[in-house]
Amino acid sequence: MKALFGSRPELARVRRDAFVHGIRIVAPLTLVTGTWGVVTGVAMVKVGLTTAQAIGMSLLVFSGSAQLASLPLIAAAAPIWVVLLTAFVINLRFVIFSAGLQPFFRRLALRKRLLLAYFIIDFSFAMFLSRFSDTSDDERGTTEQIWFFLGMAAYSWIIWQATSIAGILLAAEVPTEWGLEFASIIALIAMTIPMIIGKPALVGAMTAGVVAVIAAGLPLKLGLLVAVVAGIAAAMSAELVLDKREAKQ
Repeated sequence: MKALFGSRPELARVRRDAFVHGIRIVAPLTLVTGTWGVVTGVAMVKVGLTTAQAIGMSLLVFSGSAQLASLPLIAAAAPIWVVLLTAFVINLRFVIFSAGLQPFFRRLALRKRLLLAYFIIDFSFAMFLSRFSDTSDDERGTTEQIWFFLGMAAYSWIIWQATSIAGILLAAEVPTEWGLEFASIIALIAMTIPMIIGKPALVGAMTAGVVAVIAAGLPLKLGLLVAVVAGIAAAMSAELVLDKREAKQ
């Protein structure tokens, strides 16, 4: 360790600088994250969850997309297996995220990896890989990389929880005519578009959007679940087709 970072004060400086850098990277997304957090908090109360239930969901789930997808199902009194299956399918992307981050965190103890997994979110994953994806295997898992990720994760978690809980506590004061559903859509689009990188992702996003519109009338709000599955299948198929084309060239 001393060979890498020198004295303990030097190690502390590396950690601090990397942590602060991670915060600075995600800070520009504060408004987007905060808007989505407030809308999600209000939505949880509006569908009938108690304040304690809503706060518990915010702290335990920590996934705006899964929460917003589950709420209409909860409001429609859908079977619990439908709610869980929908959240599971929507969060399947975290399997890919975990595989992408595994080379950087594989040397950590299991309990630390589990803690980091809880904090993984879409744009932090994208920003982390855009910064460190070109590093060699020997250069992965450094103190700088771990604390850079922690800076992004800690800041994003605090902003999300603070705004989500604010939405929960203020839900009774929010008039329905404010159109918060539209605000949530805008916030979600603003977070999603920068992550649509490459043709497979674009094909998947477009397919999911079209299917969501077509299947909007399905019972138990299953249209969203069908759209997600169709989008994943389309993206995987597009990637296979592109790989075969590249192999032939």
